[in-house]
Amino acid sequence: MVQLSSNTTILAEDELAKIDAYWRACNYLAVGMIYLRSNPLLKETLKPEHIKYRLLGHWGSSPGLSFVYVHLNRLIKKYDLNMIYLAGPGHGAPGILAPVYLENTYSEIYPDKSQDEEGMQKFFKQFSFPGHIGSHVTPETPGSIHEGGELGYSLSHAYGSILDNPDLISVVMVGDGESETGPLATSWHSNKFINPIRDGAVLPILHLNGYKIANPTILSRISHEELESLFIGYGYEPYFVEGDDPAIMHKKMAATLEECVNKIKAIQTEARNSGLPKRPRWPMIVFRSPKGWTGPKSVDGKKVEGFWRSHQVPMGEMHSNLEHVQLLQEWMKSYKPEELFDENGRLIPELAELAPVGDRRMSANPITNGGLLRKDLNLPDFRDPIYAVPVTEPGKIEIENTKIMGIFLRDVMARNPHTFRVFGPDETASNRLNPIYEVSKKVWMADYLPEDADGGELSPNGRVMEMLSEHTLEGWLETYLLTGRHGLFHTYEAFAHVIDSMFNQHAKWLDISKNHVPWRAPVSSLNILLSSTVWRQDHNGFSHQDPGFVDLVTNKSADVTRVYFPPDANCLLSVIDHCLRSKDYVNVIVADKQNHLQYLNIDEAVTHCTKGIGIWEWASNDHQGVLPDEPDVIMASCGDVPTMESLAATEILRKECPDLKVRFINVVDIFKLQDDSEHPHGLSKRDFVTLFTEDKPIIFNFHGYPWLIHKLAYRHPNSHRLHVRGYKEEGNINTPLELAIKNQVDRFNLVIDVIDRVPKLGSRAAYLKERMKDEIIENLNYAHTHGIDKEEITNWKWND
Repeated sequence: MVQLSSNTTILAEDELAKIDAYWRACNYLAVGMIYLRSNPLLKETLKPEHIKYRLLGHWGSSPGLSFVYVHLNRLIKKYDLNMIYLAGPGHGAPGILAPVYLENTYSEIYPDKSQDEEGMQKFFKQFSFPGHIGSHVTPETPGSIHEGGELGYSLSHAYGSILDNPDLISVVMVGDGESETGPLATSWHSNKFINPIRDGAVLPILHLNGYKIANPTILSRISHEELESLFIGYGYEPYFVEGDDPAIMHKKMAATLEECVNKIKAIQTEARNSGLPKRPRWPMIVFRSPKGWTGPKSVDGKKVEGFWRSHQVPMGEMHSNLEHVQLLQEWMKSYKPEELFDENGRLIPELAELAPVGDRRMSANPITNGGLLRKDLNLPDFRDPIYAVPVTEPGKIEIENTKIMGIFLRDVMARNPHTFRVFGPDETASNRLNPIYEVSKKVWMADYLPEDADGGELSPNGRVMEMLSEHTLEGWLETYLLTGRHGLFHTYEAFAHVIDSMFNQHAKWLDISKNHVPWRAPVSSLNILLSSTVWRQDHNGFSHQDPGFVDLVTNKSADVTRVYFPPDANCLLSVIDHCLRSKDYVNVIVADKQNHLQYLNIDEAVTHCTKGIGIWEWASNDHQGVLPDEPDVIMASCGDVPTMESLAATEILRKECPDLKVRFINVVDIFKLQDDSEHPHGLSKRDFVTLFTEDKPIIFNFHGYPWLIHKLAYRHPNSHRLHVRGYKEEGNINTPLELAIKNQVDRFNLVIDVIDRVPKLGSRAAYLKERMKDEIIENLNYAHTHGIDKEEITNWKWND
């Protein structure tokens, strides 16, 4: 059994009294934020008109959050620590905002929230109030890199922040309710990826206050031995701080934190002096205290402190129940504000001096505003022949597009050995990014076996982060970016949905930071590669076929989302170079890993990707030298496989219907299809008509779900003429062409679509239409007989 140090004499009595007083000030402010809109120092007898009409916020976890915050401040001052603090139960924001205000950072950033009675009143009123700040540790909160609104990501966020930050200690308060989420449960394994030589340290503190909204927490209702064994099994050395008497708990917490910090420093010193990166048992703390600590014991005869009723607002009806008003006044006065603040509402000097100063304040640590520390990547020239595919004729040669990207990323990694990492769930080689291994392996701090030397690509010094938990990987990357670095997350397209909600939260963070928090400096974009895509998951079947992640992305703010479908390797190079240079976006790149035809040389690719959409003249025959260049039909494509099938259909049409004028348009940037009033990348109505004409039929072959194109383009003229093919949830174990046929994105169905929608064809193309139907039947029969597609399908090349 892990024993807590018996040394609880770390705190002298006068220091203990000051720390407790500082904590009382935090609790006073926390209650004031939830309840008061005026009379902040209670100079008048509390009345209903001093109280907010709508009471929002969460009291239950706030006292524990500020309790730890105050003790961390003590250690920062004592040891001059570089430390930040993440609040897993971010709904306990009052417990974070209070010490941030007391150490003056809040007033420095928001001068109207000054260190006086007027500033305190504004500070109270703004909390969870329309037009002001939310009830979580939002981007507006100095020192925050984790909002804590959606639970489950605090621990992975803490670990992401300390990668390549050797002097940083990230302390994370993990809620015991949060601990029941899948992402949190698996992120405890992050300690197997931390190299004590080059990385910092995470000190997790499990906030075991016993309850969620209206239920007990699992970890609070198992035995001490079982709880201890759980964290020993995760590879930690657990320490326990348990109780409800503040004086005793202050002493226990001070002693325990002291021991944990010294343990961390000892681990790092040994590793850095020896040069041997071994996996240690990092310390963690189980902090058991009452939910709603120091609040009302009971309200209306029902238990509150130490029970789930303290989770949010312990008592309501403040404008109709004077007993509740009286109880609130007694509660707030129990903190003895007259001992904490002077007549003007400023924290008294002997307490103010407890906080660190300058950048050592956790709320002012530059790491939590990572854009201030960010430096541009040193990128190689993607146009270099090392990377660029030599394309002399379109549609003649095949290449694995992501393999080329992997070669480029290899050199990005080599040039940026301390600020760039690649994250993926056991798929780096599968997604053809394995050239990276030539310069950096997969980081691995767990045990090794002899056979790992044969292609295992493992190393304690690796910079490729692989773990079969998309949640944990995404969490690592998000705070790696928020603390000033760069990276790429890649995954199978269908399983990007695992991080749907995490993407949502990060996009919201960027949106608020970019548009409403001017003091937050821009950070590197979150770059996501979706590979092993739907049209080449014919072998894995239906479960692996889902291109819908991009639909979710398009729902988010146009200010922070970008989606790219590069059709070939050179376009992919242009796109990834652009994305790695960008700031404050979520960039989603959809590119398959299998062999695909190459269409554009590198200069053409740069031009095409810069425009985001364009006519491929070599595939079109409507520009016959006599104005107007008016096509009969628009063949449009977006995505690698749909582009190939559209080109194959175009080839058939041009051969069989030589009088038919076809304009071929390819889309890389899907937001080009929106109206420019909806998205900054969108086309004006004039530009849309120039490309797609006013009234000609558009046969659009799309990589994903077809209704997404309709959603994006609906504002453009005569959008009813837009006929979209895409994935329609028709799939199983198929050949590539069979999968395309089942979803009608294949060349034969596309030819039929043109015949049905171009008036001048009609019955004149009856025989061609019949042949296309015959081709569909014949190719399906061939696939079901031989298990593969015909050679002329598999090896199809563009022939002008």
